[in-house]
Amino acid sequence: MTTTGVDSSKINLFAFTGKMKILHMSWLAFFISFVVWFNFAPLMASIRETFGLSDQEVKLLLILNVALTIPARIIIGMLVDKYGPKITFSVLLAAASAFCFLFAFADSFEKLAIYRFMLGFVGAGFVIGIRLVSEWFPARQVGTAEGIYGGWGNFGSAGAAIALPTIALWVGGDDGWRWAVATTGILALVFSFIFYFSVSNNPKGTTYFRPKNLGAMEVTSKGDFYLYCLMTAPLYLALGVLAWKIGPSNLSIFTEIETSVIYLSLLVMYAYQVLQIYRINKGLFAADAKPVAEIHRYKFRQVAVLDLAYMVTFGSELAVISMLPLFFFDTFRETANLSIAQAALVASVFAGLNLIMRPAGGMLSDIFGRKKTLTITLAGLAIGYFMMSQIDASWSIPAAIGAVILASVFVNAGNGAVYAVVPLVKRRLTGQVAGMAGAFGNVGGVIFLTILSFVSSQTFFITIACAAIAVLFITLFALEEPGGFMYEENEDGSIEKIELH
Repeated sequence: MTTTGVDSSKINLFAFTGKMKILHMSWLAFFISFVVWFNFAPLMASIRETFGLSDQEVKLLLILNVALTIPARIIIGMLVDKYGPKITFSVLLAAASAFCFLFAFADSFEKLAIYRFMLGFVGAGFVIGIRLVSEWFPARQVGTAEGIYGGWGNFGSAGAAIALPTIALWVGGDDGWRWAVATTGILALVFSFIFYFSVSNNPKGTTYFRPKNLGAMEVTSKGDFYLYCLMTAPLYLALGVLAWKIGPSNLSIFTEIETSVIYLSLLVMYAYQVLQIYRINKGLFAADAKPVAEIHRYKFRQVAVLDLAYMVTFGSELAVISMLPLFFFDTFRETANLSIAQAALVASVFAGLNLIMRPAGGMLSDIFGRKKTLTITLAGLAIGYFMMSQIDASWSIPAAIGAVILASVFVNAGNGAVYAVVPLVKRRLTGQVAGMAGAFGNVGGVIFLTILSFVSSQTFFITIACAAIAVLFITLFALEEPGGFMYEENEDGSIEKIELH
């Protein structure tokens, strides 16, 4: 039987009923989660003054803010597949509000650090909306819808940067930043209730397919099992890199013994995760194992390609956003008398285009094909970063901005193109596929920023361009254009067909 109940009418951004209501509620929830995630960044100067933080302590807070997001996206992906977006997003926002209040009124650096680390999990909210939007929009519109969701929700970090300093200034005094952070907690708590009573996991008349087991993704061949184990390793390696940056070789905030304990813990966690993957998929290795029925198969290499593509697109975006203001300031402060504020404004173009280009990447995927769009964006991304690697003091600022815009257009469109494919891999595993790809985005940010700590900015940009070219070739040869149907099994044993075009 073919899936029914999904509204196939056009996307009307001014509507607030049916699937459009779900889209608007989803991006608003994601927007708020990003406001909470980045609520301390624009207030860091005040926080540093209140606690008398050193440069190392400030860097530690920045690192802790992204550390938990990597495993959180995997865990949240499992939870949303099992329990549904409605309850998962509501609980996530409510829990985040509690840690907002704790962070806002912390009375020591140690408490600040602990609560900042815990708030990193709210960055996983992105995964939840990916599954929810995919339930409500047909395949021919899902790229556009996911692009709008991701692009508009991502703007929450910019929203925090714009609104929170104003709130802190309005409150005034040394504690203005505390009330600004607390305001985001109130916003998250209120919207958690609004979201819960406003959305449904899936349209009436359709089935919300859930994985058979919780703990790891189901795969359908032995080769996919080994590839899954291999692709899980970078998630723990990235956390190891973070520990190394905090350890005695760099920030010296952790001792050698503490850092070694973290390394050992990560190794044990990886081994445990491999055991979980085996537990879920041990039927593939049984002596009497039969091949998985053709209609239930999917190729994990599709997931692996999307992971690598998002590592290059969103991962490079995270890294470049972190370094671009200082890069512009250092490059043009003498030749063009560029101030720090002006450099930050110029650099904001890179992230600001996400509002338009991420939806555009999804829409182009719907129209022209998902593999074609992703390969073109990866090629354009490589060209854009190569152009940025050539920027030096001899360039004019308009020319430098042009190179930044060129790279940003393809980077942000590539983000949308990746998540135009994610919901079409395997419906009941969409949250886990989205979570793994999202985690690889954070992995990319860690890897590229680590590389930047050893090389010049020019070499940093060339490195990203080379990585994009490598992933481009992998995409050309390994990614398959989603088409035809996917099949899911209902609780009563009947088979449901889901159109992929």
